[in-house]
Amino acid sequence: MAVQREWFEKDYYKVLGVPENVTEKDLTRAYRKLAKQYHPDANPGAEDRFKEISTAYEVIGDEAKRKEYDEVRAMGPAAAGFGGPGRPGAGSFRVDDMGDLGDIFGGLFNRGRGRQRQAQRGDDIEAYLHLDFAEAIDGVTTSVHVPGQAACGSCRGTGAKAGTALKTCSRCEGSGSLNDNQGMFSLAQVCPTCNGRGQIVETPCEVCHGSGRAPSNRQVKVRIPPGVDDGQRIKVKGKGSPGVGGGPAGDLYVVISVTAHPLFSKKGKHLVISVPVSVAEAALGTTVTVPSLHEAVTVKVPAGITNGTNLRVRGYGVPAAKIDGVAGDLHVRVEVSVPKHLSDEQRKLFKELRELDDDVELRRKIGDAT
Repeated sequence: MAVQREWFEKDYYKVLGVPENVTEKDLTRAYRKLAKQYHPDANPGAEDRFKEISTAYEVIGDEAKRKEYDEVRAMGPAAAGFGGPGRPGAGSFRVDDMGDLGDIFGGLFNRGRGRQRQAQRGDDIEAYLHLDFAEAIDGVTTSVHVPGQAACGSCRGTGAKAGTALKTCSRCEGSGSLNDNQGMFSLAQVCPTCNGRGQIVETPCEVCHGSGRAPSNRQVKVRIPPGVDDGQRIKVKGKGSPGVGGGPAGDLYVVISVTAHPLFSKKGKHLVISVPVSVAEAALGTTVTVPSLHEAVTVKVPAGITNGTNLRVRGYGVPAAKIDGVAGDLHVRVEVSVPKHLSDEQRKLFKELRELDDDVELRRKIGDAT
């Protein structure tokens, strides 16, 4: 797992307001409380704070990432640079700046990475899911097709032929690393014989040829929450590529594609629809029947309404989400329709109306005065 620079500088426990021994349940509760408080829909301008909270939870809420984060933080100044603050070279050296040498210097103070190589986390992968507009608004439980690799079914991911066992590496004695003591330092290198696994496959699996992984076309069940946007990525923990040497699987990220709706558009958690009314209806007021995604609703249009006015119907937008428990609204945008072609009777009535129009009379007086 690649160590992020920000891990040396950010205390994610402090960001989430939790102790370092926080339980998964309490961590989730704290995250949801902060996410609700700083969600951009409820608190405009808090996007950076919300992003910081989400990043912290993505690390601390993942068991493998949290373990790696805690190990990096425990190293203190040695992780950020030799010499510590105020000393020559301070802040100028990072483990992740070293490329392949990071595996060697990761063993400073007996902190060898051989066993971490032995159990490597699998890669994160992406899959794409197309939803129609209603599915994206309501949320849906469905399956996505995930091509790639999975643990070999014949050897159950060990790489050894069924009926045989892995052999402990004699060179590293199963540790996966070779230590070279240099006085106060102990430099650890990955064992070249077993490539850091600590075990050797003597009789490779005939299906995966000893890799422990095989091509797979999986169907993964995913729960898509209400109100997802086009292009949004949904994380499914532990459903990515399988790990190596018994390591945990990576994560699956489902990229959402939403089909546009002919009537509705989406703005945050709200739905928007345009409804035409005639000039007479706009002047006198009326009631109109408006479709929603599930049932028609009756909306009262007040007399004298102007073009472009929005009328709100509460609770007919995106269903209430777990994060804040509040449903979105349906915004009905009134469009006053002016007829392009008039019958003789309509023309006569409009002329009579114009003569009675106070605004027309006012404009005439203004014209006479100039």
